[in-house]
Amino acid sequence: MTLETLQNRLGYRFADTKLLLEALTHRSFGLPNNERFEFLGDSILNCVMSMALFARFEQLREGELSRVRASLVRQDALHRIARDLDLGEALRLGEGELKSGGSSRPSILADALEAVFAAVFLDGGFDAARSVIDRLYVPLLAEVDPRRPSKDAKTALQEWLQARKVALPTYVMVQALGEAHAQEFEVACEVPKLGIRTLGRGPSRRIAEQQSAELALTALRAK
Repeated sequence: MTLETLQNRLGYRFADTKLLLEALTHRSFGLPNNERFEFLGDSILNCVMSMALFARFEQLREGELSRVRASLVRQDALHRIARDLDLGEALRLGEGELKSGGSSRPSILADALEAVFAAVFLDGGFDAARSVIDRLYVPLLAEVDPRRPSKDAKTALQEWLQARKVALPTYVMVQALGEAHAQEFEVACEVPKLGIRTLGRGPSRRIAEQQSAELALTALRAK
């Protein structure tokens, strides 16, 4: 995907496309990469979602607003938006990540989308970033039901299987990658009866398990 196409899909035109290019550069590609942008984008996203929910749900208390916001800024929500944008086609990845399917990995896509939000902020200011985020989040905000407790991927997968009287999944540590100070864990989620085995990756075993559960749930729902 060209930067031109991505800008059209974002609904924002960059004055400095180098910022967008950096936001799309994974650390496996080299320096500069999008890790610092990701940090900034996460804060911007939380702020914009806080404002959107505060205006949309006047009756909700602080704890309820925090719960709903958490469901909107977590990895699976970001992955969904990034996938709809075909963001993986625009990423710059190192050879190893390309070969291992990094362009479709939820954690990489979610991080890159946060980095893109930061790039818009750095290029056009907070109002520009807010406009992009608000537009991309229209479908997700429309689905928000504060009365329904949000569930993480492992819980949702467990309930899906229990409802169909299928044995619960098992999570198997496959490998730990990288140096001790910057490790990534790879965990498999297995549902043998249904022929499902997915691999999740993240900076902690818990996050890797959640990602593998999310991928398993997506695969099961598609069957």
